[in-house]
Amino acid sequence: MNTIKNIIKEHIEWRSQIIKLAKADIIKTYSGAALGWAWALVKPTVTIFVFWFAFSIGLRRGGDIAGFPFVLWMMAGMVPWFYMSDMITQGAGAIRKYKYLVTKMKFPVSTIPTFVGLSKLSIHVCLLLIVIAIFAARGYYPDIYFLQLPVYMFFMVLFFVVWGLFSSMLSAMSSDFLNLVKSLTTAIFWMSGIMWDVNSINIKWIQTLLYFNPVTYIATGYRNVFIYKTWFWETPDQLLIFGVMLLIMTIAAVWSYKKLIKEIPDVL
Repeated sequence: MNTIKNIIKEHIEWRSQIIKLAKADIIKTYSGAALGWAWALVKPTVTIFVFWFAFSIGLRRGGDIAGFPFVLWMMAGMVPWFYMSDMITQGAGAIRKYKYLVTKMKFPVSTIPTFVGLSKLSIHVCLLLIVIAIFAARGYYPDIYFLQLPVYMFFMVLFFVVWGLFSSMLSAMSSDFLNLVKSLTTAIFWMSGIMWDVNSINIKWIQTLLYFNPVTYIATGYRNVFIYKTWFWETPDQLLIFGVMLLIMTIAAVWSYKKLIKEIPDVL
């Protein structure tokens, strides 16, 4: 509990610096590029187009899902994936990337994954607004279900910032862990229901098992907003599973922080 209190205290006391560093992280990522911020949107756009072309044109598997064109269904699940995939890898490498904050000045290590997560969130919001505009252009306008979109965004940011703290502590101690995380990202993508409907699985225990993957829960949650028109409290079992996984990740993050915080400056 003392470790948790210390982490919360650091976030409160350094809140203004966290915001400034989040802005600096965005600028640093795209500095020197002629298109600047546009590159943050180019990659997701190209990825969505490639998958749409492959499934709808090439494999001819892109029929309507729940009354929505396949490309819109795919977009709804891929929008949160771009944030989550960035945080899976870049969150894990956050402390190594900003090791000068640890080795050359007295800066609270626990806040590093937080400002990285916030910088990625700003890009996520821009991409999300574009997707909402595309849905509206196709005649699917925002409705009352969109009120729960901030809830899923909060769940997503909270889990992956906690993940960033846990994984970046381990990655700071060993680059092998970071390499392992990067190598598993593609597997996570294909196993998480980003490109297929988890709810279409008829075997209940397998479907339940898949929801222990927070990526699956968040991607399905976004689709509940855009496609299925379902409130998050209408699936209490899925919400409970996500809560359990968040608790486990929080315990793991606090444990790794407590055990490794004194050793990391020397290792880096």
